[in-house]
Amino acid sequence: MTEAASVTTFVMENRLPWPEETGASDVDGPFDPGVIHDGAMRWKCAVRRISALGASLRGDVAIAPGEAVSIELANGQRPAATVDWVRGGEAGIIFKQPIDVLALINRQLISQPAERRAMPRVELRARVHLKWGATLAPAMLRNISARGLQVEAEELPARGTFISVFVEGLNVPPGEVVWQKGSLAGIELLEDLSWSSIIPWIREVTRLGR
Repeated sequence: MTEAASVTTFVMENRLPWPEETGASDVDGPFDPGVIHDGAMRWKCAVRRISALGASLRGDVAIAPGEAVSIELANGQRPAATVDWVRGGEAGIIFKQPIDVLALINRQLISQPAERRAMPRVELRARVHLKWGATLAPAMLRNISARGLQVEAEELPARGTFISVFVEGLNVPPGEVVWQKGSLAGIELLEDLSWSSIIPWIREVTRLGR
């Protein structure tokens, strides 16, 4: 049985990873595991979203806003943080020092077996174009992973439409619209995007601040 891929989101923008994208809070996982350390106490948690400035966590943990903690990530990193909010089995923490998210992604990739290495979900903004049938429409990329991407646009095709996505500097395989709600759509790619092609593109997009 194939293990389900993690849907933890790595936010490349220099901001706290909340509030979330529409519908993000309804995602059940699986997420990357983590451990919250609070003095001698430790709790297992799941990392739902993480940026350079903080992370949103899920788990049954006995912490309160204002507490100083550290979060042990799956790759061994353990940044110090302060709890910002706690509600409904979730918590938001703010790192005392910004972390390098791209380096975190790289370390996570390296920790995976080479034959199963897959790019996680990365949230960033980049202008793209969508083509289906005779229609070519501009759109904004919201997040991307090895298996698909989410886009935002005024004009979107219906669920089940096969579509091409044109991204400057990145060769994206064709895909299928698997959901569409208002101005948002999720596209599942017919072939996985390799991490070795996405990583340099993300680095360049981040450098240019596009």
